[in-house]
Amino acid sequence: MKQERIRVEVIDGIAYVTLDRADKMNSLDLPMLQALASVPDQLTRDRSIRVVILRGDGRAFCTGLDFAGAKLSGLAGVRNFGKLPWQKTNLFQQACWAWRELPVPVIAALHGHCYGGGLQLALAADFRITTPDCKLSIMEAKWGLIPDMTGAVTLRELLPLDVAKRLTMTAEVFSGTDALGYGLVTAVADDPVAAAQDLAAQLSERSPDALAATKKLFHSTWTSSVRRTFWTESVLQLRLLRGRNHRLARGAGRDGRPVWAPRSLG
Repeated sequence: MKQERIRVEVIDGIAYVTLDRADKMNSLDLPMLQALASVPDQLTRDRSIRVVILRGDGRAFCTGLDFAGAKLSGLAGVRNFGKLPWQKTNLFQQACWAWRELPVPVIAALHGHCYGGGLQLALAADFRITTPDCKLSIMEAKWGLIPDMTGAVTLRELLPLDVAKRLTMTAEVFSGTDALGYGLVTAVADDPVAAAQDLAAQLSERSPDALAATKKLFHSTWTSSVRRTFWTESVLQLRLLRGRNHRLARGAGRDGRPVWAPRSLG
């Protein structure tokens, strides 16, 4: 699968999604934003995909918004940045949030630079693995702006309020090692793609329905009331108990490795 700005290759159930604008350090212009917003739907329809690895071609994961190429002004800006009252996201937000809603685990492999909208895209992944020397920043303050590509949600899940304010207000550039200390990334590795593949292999050993249900459970209840959380737990668990992959897991025994059926959830 290939479309403008993004390459997708599926190998043994792992979808490698590569930001394909290396000459501009994968900065986010309008075609890139449109591709980021639409590709997750295509991946969701392929129920054989077990894990997604999101990476950037060339010298950087993503250096953030390309102001000239993102068409922020005029009618196009209104159409892409605005949204109707019943819509949850605009195009800029959906370019990140679509990966959050993808019913399979997403691992972002970071290197070089990960700034602004690029960092918000990485934060929408389930896991982030970075090189020690990758440079990261919530960079919007440098341009007199605030994070507006879902970072207000993903940052609050990972950082204490004062740390989120400081990094956002100062636009501080910090290393991958620092990001691990803050809790913004999952792990540090010299080869983040290889580390992502190792994690993907571990995840692929588990039921794809259990993975989808886990993602839905935590994302939909992380800040919910106890009552709603317990209700969601029960509903999802009942769906799993009635599913084919649960029967396969039980039939395989304690030490068995079942051949999973395609994902039915999501």
